[in-house]
Amino acid sequence: MNKQHRLAYNVIKELSQGKHGALTKLLAVVGVSRQAYYKGLKRKETAWEVRNHQLQERVQHWFDLHRQGIGAGNLLVNLQHDESITFEVTHKMIRRVMRELGLRCQIRIKKHSRQKASEQYVQDNVLNQHFETDAPNKVWLSDSTELRFGPNGEYKTRLSGVLDLYGRLLLSHHLSITETSAAEIEVFQRAFDRVGKVHPMIHTDRGSAYTSGAFNNFLARYDVTRSMSRPGTPYDNAPIERWWNEFKLRWMDRHPMAKTYEELVKLVEEGIEYFNHHNRSAQRNGLTPDEYWNEAV
Repeated sequence: MNKQHRLAYNVIKELSQGKHGALTKLLAVVGVSRQAYYKGLKRKETAWEVRNHQLQERVQHWFDLHRQGIGAGNLLVNLQHDESITFEVTHKMIRRVMRELGLRCQIRIKKHSRQKASEQYVQDNVLNQHFETDAPNKVWLSDSTELRFGPNGEYKTRLSGVLDLYGRLLLSHHLSITETSAAEIEVFQRAFDRVGKVHPMIHTDRGSAYTSGAFNNFLARYDVTRSMSRPGTPYDNAPIERWWNEFKLRWMDRHPMAKTYEELVKLVEEGIEYFNHHNRSAQRNGLTPDEYWNEAV
């Protein structure tokens, strides 16, 4: 006899006491014969039912003691140390009892990153620090760096760029308040608009802007190969990291800090013009990045 039948018989017994004809009517409602009713009342619990009731009581006890904060695994540990439980208890038994009692572990919901897992695109380090290439538009690197402006340098902005590994030419740049997927899409759109229909390998770090669904869906339209730096390995993107360092050291730090955003934009534009069109190097046979790059195009 299951728990529901036993409870029903006890309720019928209580309600029908001292009331003539009540028992017959109640048994008719539940569809149970008088013989089955009396047999059920006299029936003794089996050994399994006794253990099950005891298990239910102790599971409820430990569940409440731990303020609904433990699941079947920890309940099993507690029951294995419970002196009132003299029989073997398994994980499967506890899960069944929890279902019977309607118990669910009330735990803190795990916080996920703002970016949905299904919208994150993480790639292998295909470039693998091979920083030499024999033609333009074969490998593009991208990153962003922080710049400050204002009377006391109290304002910050991000400068994003796309660098062609061939000749270290900065193909495009974009200033934004923060590094967002929209900002990175904009800087790459400018690069593609400049060079036309090309399909380079694009190497970035694993920042949220570069792993976003929006950014990678944008790149998918251009049939590019994706590559990403390994976690905690900035040298995997060393050429553009060095470009930023030289840009700050040899240009930004040698000019008075811009007081306004407009002054910052002008200073950045002039600096990029200098490095792309006036910065000659023996590694480029004495050519500027622009001259070296256009000579091969």
